[in-house]
Amino acid sequence: MSRPVQLTVPDLGDFEDVEVIEILVVPGDAVSVEDPLVTLETDKASMDIPASQAGTIVSVDVKVGDRVSKGSTVVTIEAAGSGTDVPVENVEETRKMSAPEIVATRTHEGDATHAAQLVVIGAGPGGYTAAFRAADLGLDVILIERSPVLGGVCLNVGCIPSKALLHAAKVIDDAAAMAEHGVTFGKPRIEAEKLRDWKNQVIGQLTAGLSTMAKQRKVRVIQGMASFVSAHRLQLDNDETVEFEQCIIAAGSEPLMLPDLPDDPRIVDSTGALELVPLPKRLLVVGGGIIGLEMACVYSALGTDVSVVELTDSLMPGTDPDLLRPFLKIVRKRYEAIMVSTRVTGMRATVPGIEVSFEGEKAPSVGVYDRVLVAVGRKANGGLLDADKAGVNVDARGIIAVDKQMRTNVSHIFAIGDLAGGPMLAHKATHEAKVAAEVAAGEKSYFDARTIPSVAYTDPEIAWVGLTELEAKAQEVEYEKAQFPWAASGRALALGRSEGFTKLLFDKQTKRVLGGAVVGPNAGDLIAEIGLAIEMGADAADIGLTIHPHPTLSETVAMAAEAFEGTLTDLYIPKRR
Repeated sequence: MSRPVQLTVPDLGDFEDVEVIEILVVPGDAVSVEDPLVTLETDKASMDIPASQAGTIVSVDVKVGDRVSKGSTVVTIEAAGSGTDVPVENVEETRKMSAPEIVATRTHEGDATHAAQLVVIGAGPGGYTAAFRAADLGLDVILIERSPVLGGVCLNVGCIPSKALLHAAKVIDDAAAMAEHGVTFGKPRIEAEKLRDWKNQVIGQLTAGLSTMAKQRKVRVIQGMASFVSAHRLQLDNDETVEFEQCIIAAGSEPLMLPDLPDDPRIVDSTGALELVPLPKRLLVVGGGIIGLEMACVYSALGTDVSVVELTDSLMPGTDPDLLRPFLKIVRKRYEAIMVSTRVTGMRATVPGIEVSFEGEKAPSVGVYDRVLVAVGRKANGGLLDADKAGVNVDARGIIAVDKQMRTNVSHIFAIGDLAGGPMLAHKATHEAKVAAEVAAGEKSYFDARTIPSVAYTDPEIAWVGLTELEAKAQEVEYEKAQFPWAASGRALALGRSEGFTKLLFDKQTKRVLGGAVVGPNAGDLIAEIGLAIEMGADAADIGLTIHPHPTLSETVAMAAEAFEGTLTDLYIPKRR
């Protein structure tokens, strides 16, 4: 039988008589453990009061403006159960899960080659973070990685090597730009092999560090491709077996390739593009997403004639159009062609190059390229592990559904990172990894990030976090916008990079930050402050009244907030009526 339960304000430390500034639920809402109920605000910070029990809201017992302290009733819920509290570990409300939880019975199936309390499959940023965190919490951990080195796609053939090459591209572009200001360098001599070796040296430093940390934490690392035999056993491709009590799947994703492509080394994915040698004279990038455009920046700076083809009507599909304008203004001068709303209908390997056929209003019918980079997305690896033999549900896209504790439908098996759904980003995976490891170690941990930032490390960089304008309009969210142009930033002018801007979106009623974006050098670093503002429930005054160092690019975030508040003096903005 269900019963009414009053949920109260927990211990607030030194604070009491705290004001309620926002009610986040209404009667009839279903809430899970840790879902926010109301928001309180002290003179130092705002905080959400979470549900300590799952159920359905019967009544909201406070209103905006009330003041509460420890023990004050916030809401009354109708809780499921027979008079006992619903334990945190058994929360059934999930982010994506539709299947019922399976509690697998542990059976010993004979002697295994290896055994551990926790096995982590995949040693990318999510995998090694999970393994290290679990080891720090006292678990006996085995980390399985199919490659000879740790680090996964990100460290070896993704985030890190591409950023090393993008740094080289930036140095070349910055040197060329200084000619306009009286400092002229000679034409750079590109030694592609030496550049590639430096990139590999960066990778080596990081992967060696991971190996050292694994040894320091007594994490056993096994090289091999793992697949499930049962709910407590893995089979490796070297015929070894691994038995485990709990498992975290962190097997990542793979690049998607177009169907029916010729088998030719001149057609590469993002991994192949990082090899550089030999540098092509003409490069076609198929796919106008972030990965393709980052590599386009690299090759263009190294002297290659670059063309980009994108099926949709815009590069970086889903990105607010205003963020793309400064980027497009620059790359339209640098690239041979940018073809949007254009389909690649075929490729043929010829002696002169790869002959590519196009279908689009403004596209040529055929083009010949020395190299073609296919960057049309990635596919999760959930379907490569025989997870069904462990009872784990995997959808057709290779995605494994998880709850807020990163559990799959099998209670002792977790999934994180690219194959757990959501954006395929290393910084998301590492946060999910810590949650999974902590839950595996018996702690009450949840993945409850309000937002996850995205960054395109192009030139200029483009970064955004939280609600975008496209999303706000699609969801009919009432918002207000403030923007500060970098043409009014002393630091941006001193860098010769005044094309960018900083944008903030605010809730029309509460004036809290809903989202934001930055375009310009180091946008990926600057976006973190806006992400923190969203997580903390900050409003424009919180940001504007925080003293930022001058002259910096970071102060453009404060100036955008001041523009919204009407206190900005670095520009003249007529008062809103």
